[in-house]
Amino acid sequence: MFNNQKISIIGCGWLGFPLAKFLLEKGFEVKGSTTSEDKLPLLKEAGIIPFFIKAGEELEGEKLEDFFDSEILIINIPPRRRRPDVERLHFLEIKNILDAAQKGSVQKIIFCSSTGVYSDVNKEVSEADMPSPSTDSTKALFKIENHLQSSSDFKNTILRFSGLVGGERKAGRFLAGRQNVANGNAPVNLVHREDCIQVIYEIIRQDIWNEIFNVCSDKHPLRKDFYTKQTIKQGLVPPSFLENEEPRFKIVSNEKLKKELGYTFIHPDPSEF
Repeated sequence: MFNNQKISIIGCGWLGFPLAKFLLEKGFEVKGSTTSEDKLPLLKEAGIIPFFIKAGEELEGEKLEDFFDSEILIINIPPRRRRPDVERLHFLEIKNILDAAQKGSVQKIIFCSSTGVYSDVNKEVSEADMPSPSTDSTKALFKIENHLQSSSDFKNTILRFSGLVGGERKAGRFLAGRQNVANGNAPVNLVHREDCIQVIYEIIRQDIWNEIFNVCSDKHPLRKDFYTKQTIKQGLVPPSFLENEEPRFKIVSNEKLKKELGYTFIHPDPSEF
């Protein structure tokens, strides 16, 4: 079905690398970028056409024209949250990528964003709610979303991923051994990597563009229950949580995704991750 259709993935890391291998199996020609020259042979060995590309004040890399000679571009570069001036710099990084894509053959873009753009409003949030990001990194993501939506250069779909878990990213280690952790009674919003990959594929397969989707598992166990279970599962020291604390939270709705894509989550319950 997709023999030799070209896809470029900028950011072949924890999500991008297994995504690239999955799309190869579906018959796509896949180009992948990395900021580590040591990783180029690994991409090539997997059948991915490797590119060394660094996004910053300027877009650096060799054969950029070849990388952006694809119909579909997947942008999967999270903002570096602790970097000073991340709001300005991350927006500039992505804008430079979009400018290069506009000069190439790219017609469609999938942008990997975050449900962190929603505030903790102590209720359910959906794509119909106006985001109100509270950190510099999520402000950058929302600014990029708006820039994409206002552009007529590409069809695009924005995927707001919840907390990413799966593969070598074991949730138990995040809070292991910590004491008096806040927000233990807040529900968590998480999604497994396998679902992230499958959702991206479904967007492409079903040709669904100019949309925004939350990508979050069906169930939302309490933070204290989830992380206690995960640490025990990994043989680590469970964290302790503050008692009698009023939680601040949001519950991310995935109903639009399930309805419009007809999608059933592979991992609906984070408790079983």
